[in-house]
Amino acid sequence: MMMMMAPANSSPSFSRSDRVRKALMREIADIIKTDLKDYRLEDQVISVTDVELSKDMSIAKVYISILAEEAVQADLMTILLGYTGKIRKAVGQRVQLRHTPEIQLFLDHSLERGMKLQQLLDKITKGEV
Repeated sequence: MMMMMAPANSSPSFSRSDRVRKALMREIADIIKTDLKDYRLEDQVISVTDVELSKDMSIAKVYISILAEEAVQADLMTILLGYTGKIRKAVGQRVQLRHTPEIQLFLDHSLERGMKLQQLLDKITKGEV
């Protein structure tokens, strides 16, 4: 029986950094939802839309989408920034890494822009524009 081996220079379908990135997205979203016991965050629609890892995985840029008005988004983002240390500690307990990456939170407006674009497209198809 002959076994086919992938060439040494081909990359696996999912790299380690991609697996870590997805694990961080999942865990940080869960931490925000369940571990942060802050009444100001309750009943808010907060999503982790993406995580960008530095090459050495020492920094994780976490993009957060908050479905609310701009003023409320800014307030909630300030609250979340205050919990960055707690989020990092919880990530360190949940995701088995040699070094827990520094967590940097950024407000992501992409879902908002997508919803506005969809509304505009709907108006165009209805002939309202």
